[in-house]
This record gives sequence, C-alpha cells and structure tokens, in this order.
Amino acid sequence: MFTGIVEELGAVVAVEPQADAARLRIRGPLVTSDAVRGASIAVNGVCLTVVEFGDGEFTADVMAETLDRSSLGALVAGSRVNLERPVSLEARLGGHLVQGHVDGTGEILERIPSEHWEIVRIALPDDLGRYVVEKGSITVDGISHTVVEADRDWFSVSLIPTTLELTTLGTKGVGDPVNLEVDVVAKYVERLLQWRTA
Repeated sequence: MFTGIVEELGAVVAVEPQADAARLRIRGPLVTSDAVRGASIAVNGVCLTVVEFGDGEFTADVMAETLDRSSLGALVAGSRVNLERPVSLEARLGGHLVQGHVDGTGEILERIPSEHWEIVRIALPDDLGRYVVEKGSITVDGISHTVVEADRDWFSVSLIPTTLELTTLGTKGVGDPVNLEVDVVAKYVERLLQWRTA
C-alpha cells in the first residue's frame, strides 16, 4: 500500500526488453536506502518488486500485463520516474490509499498555467470515467490528487509548485501518457452491487 506522496524523482538507467516482459534498472538513492530483495517500490504509480539493488539503484521485472496496462513500456534510459516506498503502519497517510495497481493510462489534454499553480486536464479511458468524481481521489503517475472537475471522458487536477518541481508532472506535455489508478473503494462498491442484483 502506498500514499501517492512521491518520495523521489528517479531515473531509468537501463531497459532490457524480454520476450513477454522487460527488466528495468532505476536510480533512486533514497528509496533504495533501506531496500531488501522482494521489497515493493512504486514506479510512476506501478508497484514493482525489487529483484536486485545496490549503489543507489534497483532492478525490477515488468510483466506483459503491466506493460499493456501502464506507460512503463514507453520508458527508455534517461526517463524520469516518480518513486515511492510502501507506507508503514506507523506513518501518517498524507495522500490517500493507493495500491500501485494501475487501472489504465490517460493522456494529458491541456495544461493551464497560473502564477503559482497549474491546472492539468487528462483524458480518461472509457471504462474508468464512472469511478472519477469531483473532489474525489485519483492517482496520476503515482501522485495522489484531488479531482477538480470530472466529465465522462476527462478530469482535471491542480498542481502546486512542489508537485511541479519534484515529480514528472512538472515536465510532461500535452499528448504524454500518464498512469491512472482510480479509488479502489468505488470499484468494490460497484462489484458488490453487481453481485446483489445478479
């Protein structure tokens, strides 16, 4: 479980394509400072398992399902990535409960700058729109956000200066893909109602 509060802006060191997967090597001195083999680290909102680590870097395998459902397949050496370790039970929950299980990808449609913050409008896949509500929570590239506006096929979020400076959303442009994780509670409620009416 994660909170959507990015701890570190890391960088992809290498991508090793495989037949039905990929192996990523990522630089992140902070998130690897207490790493162990088998630990979880969220990379742009995707929960990955540490296979190897050392010298401020870690390696993780990314299976075909994750490559198909997220934007991790587009990463190349030098790509910047948002990194977060799992939340511990004694820690404050600064964002919202994030599983690191990406539901799909969206695309940045528009960036509207202001003096101290920025509004970003993001396209929603057809199957995710029903889970996104105004003032609800959503995770974008692993970052916890409050939804400003929500329509059937898009939503918007506000980016504060810290988010612009310390995450990938500070540099992503119109047309760039982002990983989306909707609030898991909405999905559970929907599933329970489906069983009740079946």
